[in-house]
Amino acid sequence: MKNALLKIFSLGLIAFSPAIVRAGAMQTGSAFDYEFTSIDGKPMPLTTYKGKVLLVVNTASFCGFTKQYEGLQSLYEKYEPKGLVVVGVPSNDFGGQEPGDAGKIKEFCTGTFGITFPMTDKYPVTGASAHPFYQWTVKTLGDKAAPGWNFHKYLIGRDGKLIASFQSGTAPDGKELLTAIEQALANS
Repeated sequence: MKNALLKIFSLGLIAFSPAIVRAGAMQTGSAFDYEFTSIDGKPMPLTTYKGKVLLVVNTASFCGFTKQYEGLQSLYEKYEPKGLVVVGVPSNDFGGQEPGDAGKIKEFCTGTFGITFPMTDKYPVTGASAHPFYQWTVKTLGDKAAPGWNFHKYLIGRDGKLIASFQSGTAPDGKELLTAIEQALANS
């Protein structure tokens, strides 16, 4: 029991630190190689967003970080005209904090936070059963860039290349994230 609690505590420290993992020059593949299903059950290929900067975030409705939805919506509203698309990926991987189906998740997000940015259906984001996009991010950036909790963020450039990974503790209005988004938007 003591070892289990220590492991949970250790994971929590990793997940809540504001660390950033940046991608190197050598990458294989592109975010545009992957497809999700939207929260409405329709195909959602990331190629739809070619030429845009993406911020892909695994989300949960009943998490201490759930209030980040508000900041993510603000980011989307502010930077969408410049080419930013926030993509929410609901996941129940951490603490069972996203137990609902797509309909309940959508109702919660739109009703509570007025979310208008694209949302996917619910997916695993860790381990062997993780959505292939998440497997690619870990393969590209290494294990330290794997989501350690809800609201982990990946910044993708207009070319589909992975720019950086931001852990859950990085707020949507955090200086490091905003600087990275603005730099990505400035690169045509």
